[in-house]
Amino acid sequence: MNTWLTAFGATLALVAVNAGAANAGPTDPQIADIVVVANKVDIDAGKLAQSRTQSKEVKEFAQRMVAEHTGVNKAATDLVTKLHVTPEPSDTSKSLQKGGDENLAALKKLSGAAFDKAYIDHEVTYHQAVLDAVDKTLIPSAQNAELKALLVQVRPAFVAHLEHAKHLQTSLGKAGE
Repeated sequence: MNTWLTAFGATLALVAVNAGAANAGPTDPQIADIVVVANKVDIDAGKLAQSRTQSKEVKEFAQRMVAEHTGVNKAATDLVTKLHVTPEPSDTSKSLQKGGDENLAALKKLSGAAFDKAYIDHEVTYHQAVLDAVDKTLIPSAQNAELKALLVQVRPAFVAHLEHAKHLQTSLGKAGE
């Protein structure tokens, strides 16, 4: 699982390379799709965690991920509808979906403390990689001011998610010692 997490994190970190031409980042329609897919991946993992975990803290975290990422997707969908932009799949969004599907398949094979650890480890890696992509590629590449503003607006939530996941990762590590 750790090898897969590293590969998944590397995939997300390479968004800048995969999203567009050599010196061009993703287009606004591609950014819209990346945002929707990235949130959907975390919503799907959160829903699985809600149904699998026995840990109150992990369940609360998963509920927060589902609720907040659903909210971000609604805001993104509302914005692209307003702007008459059709999200456009890219190699990056396809890679994100593939990685999310692989993560779910791996998590479904686990239970108990092993599930919780794998889920939270993934959340730490995933949120760090998403933040890196937001900061290094998505915000700088967004051409529409409202799309850029949405990315800037939701960034603090991703930071909070990462910090919460790191806190849980530490507490789960101590519980397993």
